[in-house]
Amino acid sequence: MKMQKKMPKRTPKVMRTSSRSSMTNTVEGEKLQKVLARAGKGSRREIEAMIEKGLVSVDGKMAKLGDRVDVHSGVKIRINGEVVNLTHAQKEMCRVLMYYKPEGELCTRVDPQGRATVFDRLPRLTGSRWIAVGRLDINTSGLLLFTTDGELANRLMHPSHEVEREYAVRVFGQVDDAMIGRLRRGVQLEDGMANFTSIKAAGGQGMNQWFNVTLMEGRNREVRRLWESQDIQVSRLIRVRYGNIELMKSLPRGGWEEMPLKQVNYLRELVGLPPETQSKLDQTQTKRRVKTGRIRKAVKRYGERNKQNNK
Repeated sequence: MKMQKKMPKRTPKVMRTSSRSSMTNTVEGEKLQKVLARAGKGSRREIEAMIEKGLVSVDGKMAKLGDRVDVHSGVKIRINGEVVNLTHAQKEMCRVLMYYKPEGELCTRVDPQGRATVFDRLPRLTGSRWIAVGRLDINTSGLLLFTTDGELANRLMHPSHEVEREYAVRVFGQVDDAMIGRLRRGVQLEDGMANFTSIKAAGGQGMNQWFNVTLMEGRNREVRRLWESQDIQVSRLIRVRYGNIELMKSLPRGGWEEMPLKQVNYLRELVGLPPETQSKLDQTQTKRRVKTGRIRKAVKRYGERNKQNNK
């Protein structure tokens, strides 16, 4: 009787391909520029430019565009020789705070002269940090956003996304229709043309008048410089809106409030980021009540403690 030769079993191609694909994804990790953007080191384009200039290294080797890293593998990334703290780059919940900046506070983490900064009053975080979305100068008050997501912060600040900012401004001087027309059309500043997208009178008497103005970018002291180009002095400046996020009237100066998931995802959608699915806040409440009294007490305690420390 003729014996039939056994053929070796073959692994189906689909299974081999699937296994190899899974292994590749584990090894590759995330794009280097995405990781560094989430760590708050700049926008993806800015980081790509750094990589092309040879300013970024991974485990001692010069990085190149297309490199991927696993932030959980103990990899060491350096920019200009300085090690990047990848704790902030690990995927975490995106949180956003609304803060009412008072006049006199600096938009910096630490001031060598010991002056108050916008970070002093914010809630403490473990394994993460608050990143300011833009800046307000020391004499400007109003709405300032903070987030734990570096990529979100960088995109919101980038001029290409044209996120509208609205300010209430009190000016001193004679303002006429011709001047308002020039400010709408655009005037030449030292760093290029600039203009208000809208100007609306908001009251006032005599030479002191209030206006609500909007901008599509956030250049340094841009609102003040636009008015100064017309020999008009700005005596008060308050940011009241960022995108469609308005400064809450119930929020006292120096107070902060965490934003609900709906508003967080509005900001993410505005700059082309996927929606967040988690929040520290209770999403079952239809409308959150701001505990203004508690916030005001916390602000007062901070002010008293700050005075004692400065004595």
